[in-house]
Amino acid sequence: MVHPIAEANDRSPFGSLSASEFYAHHSVSHSSEFITNPRGLKLFTQSWIPLPPTKIIGTIAVVHGFTGESNWFVQLTAVHLAKSGFATCAIDHQGHGFSEGLMCHIPDINPVVDDCITFFDSFRAQHPQSLPSFLYAESLGGAIALLIHLRRGPSRPWDGIVLNGAMCGISPKFKPPWPLEHFLSVLAWLVPTWQVVPTRGSIPEVSFKEEWKRRLAIASPRRSQARPRAATALELLRVCREVQGRFGEVEVPLLIVHGGDDVVCDPACVEELYKKAPSKDKTIKVYPGMWHQLVGEPQEDVELVFGDIVAWLRERAERAAGSGGGGVSES
Repeated sequence: MVHPIAEANDRSPFGSLSASEFYAHHSVSHSSEFITNPRGLKLFTQSWIPLPPTKIIGTIAVVHGFTGESNWFVQLTAVHLAKSGFATCAIDHQGHGFSEGLMCHIPDINPVVDDCITFFDSFRAQHPQSLPSFLYAESLGGAIALLIHLRRGPSRPWDGIVLNGAMCGISPKFKPPWPLEHFLSVLAWLVPTWQVVPTRGSIPEVSFKEEWKRRLAIASPRRSQARPRAATALELLRVCREVQGRFGEVEVPLLIVHGGDDVVCDPACVEELYKKAPSKDKTIKVYPGMWHQLVGEPQEDVELVFGDIVAWLRERAERAAGSGGGGVSES
């Protein structure tokens, strides 16, 4: 099954089609709505449901990364997952995409994790509890997905997590140069929203290998090209330390896919996660030569990566169905 990125161009993820034509072409239904979180912010949410004759075999909640959104590249992957038999949903984090909040400002990750849990639980409640449910997460979304799992509150447990280019550690090749990193706490206290933190290259520039996909990333009207804000940069570094300290608590079935030449999120950190996670069902695939955004690779590599992802998800969904706890396979 070909990933829909093959139909995009450097101006639109839908290529020459309108949004409605795109969904019809891929045999998925689409809906969106705003929800209001406890902080009074309106957050944008979306869902994609496979149309008959494809049967729903599970649900997937998609978690986008820093400066990302659910309405651009991530939407293409969401459609791909829906076509594969999964009822799929996503939320724009505060300050991202269509959601309210200061652009790309996350001074505290915990309210963002809360927003995800609340929305994802409401989405799963709309489908039979017998259906297995999964998290699919990219970049910073990978850290958020791990924190969702580690909460282990009253929410239903997840049946698996797919981490794509997960931010378990920021690469030294991308971090702000010394000594600025050491002064971040002072900057975050004095000027928390100041877009002052330099990085070694812009995120699209070092994430997408194919030039036209880099142009498409920049073409999004809701994507920030500014430097990270001081308090946000400090929080991202703290989040990495937190998840690294809790690798030994990750017991959920786990698929880790990562580019071997990722200079944004350090491949060595997800390899450490794989080694330390006590999960009895864990797989890691580090693809040599690939960059941070695996959807930004040449098409044959995109098909390899997302073929691996869909195969892993379908195998576990069908295993759940075989044990009497899942949905029905595609007819």
